[in-house]
Amino acid sequence: MVDTGTVRTIAGIIGNVISLCLFLSPIPTFVKIIKQKAVQEFKPDPYIATVLNCAMWSFYGLPIIKEDSILVTTINSIGLLIEIIYVSIFFIFSPINKQRKIAIALTVEVIFVVAVIVVSMMAFSSPKKRAMFVGILCIILNVIMYASQLTVMRMVIKTKSVKYMPFFLSLANSCNGIVWVIYALLKFDVNVVVPNGLGAISGLIQIILYAKYYKTTRWDNEEDNSKEKPEVQLYSTV
Repeated sequence: MVDTGTVRTIAGIIGNVISLCLFLSPIPTFVKIIKQKAVQEFKPDPYIATVLNCAMWSFYGLPIIKEDSILVTTINSIGLLIEIIYVSIFFIFSPINKQRKIAIALTVEVIFVVAVIVVSMMAFSSPKKRAMFVGILCIILNVIMYASQLTVMRMVIKTKSVKYMPFFLSLANSCNGIVWVIYALLKFDVNVVVPNGLGAISGLIQIILYAKYYKTTRWDNEEDNSKEKPEVQLYSTV
């Protein structure tokens, strides 16, 4: 009979694979930016936010913070590298005023992460206390980031169109959250359960909205091309 530890490892590996696919999903956007040598209407905000998110979860999964959670660190370390590449592309092809904003945002994030690491290691003597401190910060960041997806869902309800909310991305986000909830429940970790539970619920709501408004979507309607569209972006919890 397969033991709980093995099942948890398998769930973590599956979660790593799904999360990696989601991290790579914006590649077409960046191919377009590179070809046109301009960021156009695309915004760097979701990717800058994900840099901080990945850095925090990479730290959380280390043995000095949370024991037996190295699979949390592996995928977030990879995600961190990917998101840094994305932000670098944004930086290269952005006008000078946007480059300044990107540089300032990244500097603030580095200072924040360093501060969290220093406080964690100096103020808390045990991994359990460190995990609680870092975990709470990670949850707060994820709740803020998932809340931003309400913009996309609100637009879907308002326009009765799912044109800018890809079904498979919503499905993958939901599956990603469910897999990581299973992973966290097998060796209970509330810091991973809460944000991924919210992520799974968010993905499920998006799927429901997609089913409801699919028939009313005008796929060939290009009259609003000049307006900025909110992007559906992965905010991977782990």
